[in-house]
Amino acid sequence: MNFTKLIDAFGIPGTYIGSEELSTGNNNQTYRLHFYDNGDMFYIMQRLNTHVFKQPRALMDNIRRVTEHIGQKLKQVGCADAHRMVLHFLLNKDGEPFVEDESGFWRAYRYVDRAYTYDIIQDSFCFYQAGRAFGEFQRHLVDFPADTLTETIPHFHDTVDRMRILHEAIENNKAGRADSVRKEIDFILAREKEAGIIVEALDSGRIPWRVTHNDTKINNVLFDSQSRAPLCVIDLDTVMPGSSLYDYGDAIRSGTNTAGEDEENISLIHFDLELFEKFTRGFLETTADSLTREETLLFPTAARIMTLELCARFLADYLDGDLYFKIKKPGHNLIRTRNQIELLRQMEAATPAMEAIIADICRQG
Repeated sequence: MNFTKLIDAFGIPGTYIGSEELSTGNNNQTYRLHFYDNGDMFYIMQRLNTHVFKQPRALMDNIRRVTEHIGQKLKQVGCADAHRMVLHFLLNKDGEPFVEDESGFWRAYRYVDRAYTYDIIQDSFCFYQAGRAFGEFQRHLVDFPADTLTETIPHFHDTVDRMRILHEAIENNKAGRADSVRKEIDFILAREKEAGIIVEALDSGRIPWRVTHNDTKINNVLFDSQSRAPLCVIDLDTVMPGSSLYDYGDAIRSGTNTAGEDEENISLIHFDLELFEKFTRGFLETTADSLTREETLLFPTAARIMTLELCARFLADYLDGDLYFKIKKPGHNLIRTRNQIELLRQMEAATPAMEAIIADICRQG
């Protein structure tokens, strides 16, 4: 890959040494560029997948404004390591955080050194730290006007709309599979009323609209190599207006299932209450002054709703003939559906314990 024009367009200083393609990430092509300028300097160059992200300019405007806001907050408190605690995107010669040419839509940002990510949760301590990281992200943006951001993926966590799509998939039955999954359909539709709780709370004003990350997996947190402390949240392509409950609930859904969402053996799926407690503690430690009581009370509900949402999405795709999610074998989306249904069953059984844990954390301050 010849980066000469892009390097010039972004005005990257120093002598270009070389590049390597990084394998992380499912959507964008990512490269690490090496420069020498009175020492080794590294930058990340990414080509956005505009088939997935159809509004790249609006997406980058969202990211730029959010990261600049966080950067200002870090400067205000005199954070010595501020350059490593938020992504710093480079601007082109017109002051825009992207370059668009015949090869695609590109962005570049400073590489965060002495940092790493987890692909899977190694222990409860790292999940606690992830809770702190996503909580800090929320806290830094509590005064950011969420309604000024573009909803780059409309209805992304609109669970009412997700259930509507499932109803359409059942009715259309494109792949002729509906009769064979009637038990799964009945399970999900029996919980349709709960699915709309967060959407209704937002619409009624019971809970506030906030800036949300919308992809709160453990691998979207950078950790310091020496202290293991969280540095910053990365992969900001889905930053949009939403509810803090979306971020909290999806982190619990993805992080507390000890078997992972592709596990076919239902007996291996376990909702881990210790992991739930650790993430919740970290999240509340950093958001206690910014979240409303109503939001905190809805934490267990959010975990169930975000799991139900994915149940509905996997099953709708299975009924449509596997058109959206990548599958590795026949029936993969049905495996995922049943996996998330079992996780949701266990969450429902553990709800009193979840509520007690949250109450105990709140009492401790």
